[in-house]
Amino acid sequence: MALQALYEADCTGHDLDDSLNRLLEESTLPEETAKFTRDLVSQVVQHREAIDRLVQRFAPAWPLNQLSPIDRNILRLGVAELVSQMVPPKVAINEAVELAKAFGSSNSARFVNGVLGSVYDELTRDNSRKG
Repeated sequence: MALQALYEADCTGHDLDDSLNRLLEESTLPEETAKFTRDLVSQVVQHREAIDRLVQRFAPAWPLNQLSPIDRNILRLGVAELVSQMVPPKVAINEAVELAKAFGSSNSARFVNGVLGSVYDELTRDNSRKG
């Protein structure tokens, strides 16, 4: 649902909150899952510039505006989950790869896995330096 809302807002210019609210109202998601979805989208919105910089850093051959909207938004979700530690890193990466397999092109899953794996490695190195 988070991906649907981000994708819709990215492609059509619709208000993200309106899109997310409509999708959640039409869904049968449990309240806990709906809250997680809202929190995840909020993380993407609040930290979008930093998220986009990380994506660009680890996919320098692909400017964000040249990525497909689906890949761009899957990466934003995955990076948001990795940075915020909303779910375990392997879960965040795996879920993003599964979304890429389901909705992206034939190369999307490998691309998403590579970028998110690099982001995770960087975050892990940064955390080990701090500790």
